[in-house]
Amino acid sequence: MKGVWLPFDPAHLGEVPEDLHVEVFDRKGEMPSSAAEVEFYVPDYTFSRRVLEVIPRLPRLRVVQSLTAGVEHITPYLRDGVTLCNARGVHNTSTAELALTLTLSSLRGIPQFVRAQDRGEWAFAMYPSLADRTVLIVGYGEIGAAIERRLEPFECDVLRVARTARDGVAGLDALPELLGRADVVIVVVPMTDQTRGMVDATFLAALKDGALLVNVSRGAVVETDALLAELSSGRLRAALDVTDPEPPPPGHPLWSAPGLLLSPHVGGGSTAFWPRAYALVRRQLTSFAAGEPLDNVMSGDY
Repeated sequence: MKGVWLPFDPAHLGEVPEDLHVEVFDRKGEMPSSAAEVEFYVPDYTFSRRVLEVIPRLPRLRVVQSLTAGVEHITPYLRDGVTLCNARGVHNTSTAELALTLTLSSLRGIPQFVRAQDRGEWAFAMYPSLADRTVLIVGYGEIGAAIERRLEPFECDVLRVARTARDGVAGLDALPELLGRADVVIVVVPMTDQTRGMVDATFLAALKDGALLVNVSRGAVVETDALLAELSSGRLRAALDVTDPEPPPPGHPLWSAPGLLLSPHVGGGSTAFWPRAYALVRRQLTSFAAGEPLDNVMSGDY
């Protein structure tokens, strides 16, 4: 029997292959006694050190299946010979919905309306529409494409940038010119050495006055001090689902920055997440049990 640890009740998967022995280990429960037998591990959908620090203690481990699209929080715990798979596709729907929500809310003044309601004020004002705007998606992969599908009914123009240029998608070298054309920039790049600090003072200076930055990737992609300088001047606005630091400590300038809408890293956290996560894990376990290739392999030689 091949040992499998999941962070949820395996009943959510339906039937699993008979030669798999499945147990539950999450950030709250006791660690099962079967650590020496685990070959396939799905860490809990958190960045909890508890569920990650166990990885080096699983001597027969062959596969780690992340429930997150980004895996930079897992790679430090891996050893040679362990295959890492990410959750590409699982978060497309949730993250794309949030990107659109943050964009529309920021443009149409929803934060101001909510604060005015709390004060009992009827704060009529004219705000920008998404219609007739140019939206630049930086990091045009599956999630970027899902965002564009949701933008299509809103009568806006979409520009696309990815690490590698392809038909209809510009490469990163085109960013300086495209940034100046965008009214809204949605950042959805993975966290890598190349993207860390990508949105710096130079990037932000290239944006037109009044532009909106939306970040649904990782907080460290944006240089916080550079963004705060632009927000404080009133030249730019931003909507961030992720921050650096995350969460901001009490009293941090991000809490009170003008023109900033914050959501607490909930891009993947909606009811759309679990059905897609269960489907991915079910497929991966079926392939693993049969000795077939796995999907979404990020590293390793399974």
